[in-house]
Amino acid sequence: MDYSSTYGGAESGVAGALFAFFIAMFWVFAIIWLISIVGMWKAFEKAGKPGWAAIIPIYNIYIMIEIVGKPGIWLLWCLLPCVNFIFSIWLLNLISKSFGKSEGFTVGLILLGFVFWPILGFGNAVYLGPSAAEARGAFGNGFNNPNGPFNQPPTP
Repeated sequence: MDYSSTYGGAESGVAGALFAFFIAMFWVFAIIWLISIVGMWKAFEKAGKPGWAAIIPIYNIYIMIEIVGKPGIWLLWCLLPCVNFIFSIWLLNLISKSFGKSEGFTVGLILLGFVFWPILGFGNAVYLGPSAAEARGAFGNGFNNPNGPFNQPPTP
């Protein structure tokens, strides 16, 4: 029997380097995820919701829906394929509006959430209340909206 095959050649060096690369990437993504979760935790606490809800995957979407003041059916819309892209972006926009931020901050939450959630949670952003409250009033009874065009005094 010939036992002279090379198990310790170049292939094992490449496999070891590849394994080390994947382990390093795992830790990078784990740290980025942890930073996002900590920022979301603090933002939830600013809004008066439990911070630990940021850890639970579907429940954190429901808490975000409560923060912006939308009905619970939005959870279904945020979970349905294809529709979830639109409603998740809309939800993040309403989150940023609830904390007094602009659409540019929404783009940051979408593209660089691991940077913008900690800015929202640890920064000087103040929770202003549900941003969807005026929309809820406008759809139900548009004439009681103080910012609506029908509520302006008549011009002489």
